[in-house]
Amino acid sequence: MTSRLPEGLQDNLRFLCVEVDSQLANLQAFLEAPSAAIARRVSDRDGYARNLKMRIHAECVRLLSRKKTGEARRRVLRSLEMVATDLDRLTELGRASIRQLGGVDDLSALSPAAFGAMIELVRSGIGQVESALLDSDTQRALEVGRLQEKLQKRARKRIDEGVAALKKPDNNTEDLTRALFVAQISQQMGDVLRHLSEVIISANLGQSVNFERYYSLQSLVEELAAGEGDDLSLAPIAETRSGSRISGISNGDDDDYVAVFKDGLKRKVKEERQGVESWHEIYPGLAPKILSYRKRGQSAALLIEHLPGLTFENILLNESPELLDDALQRLTRTLKSVWRETWTAQSVAAGYMQQLEKRLDEVYKIHPEFRNSGASLCGVELLAFDDLVARARRREAALPAPFSVYIHGDFNVDNIIYDPLERRINFIDLHRSSYMDYVQDVSVFMVSNYRLQIRDVPLRQRIMGLAREFYRVARRYAVSQGDTTFELRLALGLARSFATSTRFILDPSLANAMFLRARYLLERVLTADLDKADRFRLPLKEIFVD
Repeated sequence: MTSRLPEGLQDNLRFLCVEVDSQLANLQAFLEAPSAAIARRVSDRDGYARNLKMRIHAECVRLLSRKKTGEARRRVLRSLEMVATDLDRLTELGRASIRQLGGVDDLSALSPAAFGAMIELVRSGIGQVESALLDSDTQRALEVGRLQEKLQKRARKRIDEGVAALKKPDNNTEDLTRALFVAQISQQMGDVLRHLSEVIISANLGQSVNFERYYSLQSLVEELAAGEGDDLSLAPIAETRSGSRISGISNGDDDDYVAVFKDGLKRKVKEERQGVESWHEIYPGLAPKILSYRKRGQSAALLIEHLPGLTFENILLNESPELLDDALQRLTRTLKSVWRETWTAQSVAAGYMQQLEKRLDEVYKIHPEFRNSGASLCGVELLAFDDLVARARRREAALPAPFSVYIHGDFNVDNIIYDPLERRINFIDLHRSSYMDYVQDVSVFMVSNYRLQIRDVPLRQRIMGLAREFYRVARRYAVSQGDTTFELRLALGLARSFATSTRFILDPSLANAMFLRARYLLERVLTADLDKADRFRLPLKEIFVD
């Protein structure tokens, strides 16, 4: 409600909306009867909207710095900053239109009424922004966002007509070109309205949301509400590196989630859906149930069963040693059961070095100091890291896994859930699951422990101990299967995960430690005798210790 904001902020927002509307009205007047006086009237006021925007920004920053400012008000203040920026952007686009139209010799030949009608649509959207934001009116915000589609359609028509006219002989090329620029500016105004709508909806929901996501969420929640009641609320849980967002849906005053909402690019969400369905077919009980699926445009969304319990990361960092031991025992039992049930004699090559090469550019963008051209020290050649990877890739070709099993594919500690009451393991984020070398999951899990940015010495030792114990369990399985190249493949998998994980680590000390471990492991693999692969031992104590 309006009481969430001080009167001064509300006043400045109203002044800004009125100023934007006034400048767009001047643009309409110019389209009807172009004159230097109107153009000058617009250019002379170019600083007023900007000043109002800056006043709003300054007051929002001041209020956000207060410790007593509640989260609901913080969301509104942050959204108000973006709304002010978008409104000022509309005045800039209006001025840009007049600059283009001011150079047109015969404005009547360019359908000025059509352009004026588009500006009228923008003005109708501006007229709803204030109440949509201050009254938390999501439906009104949706109306503002829907105007983008109308503007896009009309602008596209103007552009098509302009392009067709340019192809005719004896056309006024300069005037038509300027008209095309104005049509494009009208499209940009539509984009601003869509963003304004998304900002207001996000403030109302308490998390970032775009237009397509809102409709997917609305559709899925309506289905859920039929069985859970109408009093459903949404809370952000996480955002993935692939751009997907994960939210929890709760029922009334109940702190527990009744479902999890995940959305993102259609391709990514479809992969997640297929991964979950594959686990249900191959090894039922590990993956959550999919309650519903929706797609809209290039986006898609899933409504997934909420799994009770704690992530393995949470247990590792916050729970008792007894609970951690129990969780690890259940995890390793579950993994060995999966490996046993999905075992196939089909040999498979994970291509750890190929995976690493694909991500090295991203690593170097974050840590350019890791890129080197090699050196020589006391007659000993020190290869550049790229050269090390290339040589290791050629050597890896002789080290395929002797069998394959169904793996998670992204086996980080935050993708494993343990329910202490049921003593049950579940997997989430399954879009990379496939039949592959089990060593891939082993290496990813071990490095996902190491890269946790924890400085507390006892807790750090606990993390290293968990990684080493997990290795011992995996090695015993390898021995039982007669997997003689397990240690060499694990060295390559660890090197891959250590190096690629640095692109998510800004702490120079931790990133450097991880990158040096990757280099050390590659050098060890390159000096190993492949004819005696079963004698190679991973230098575990040197790697998983700080």
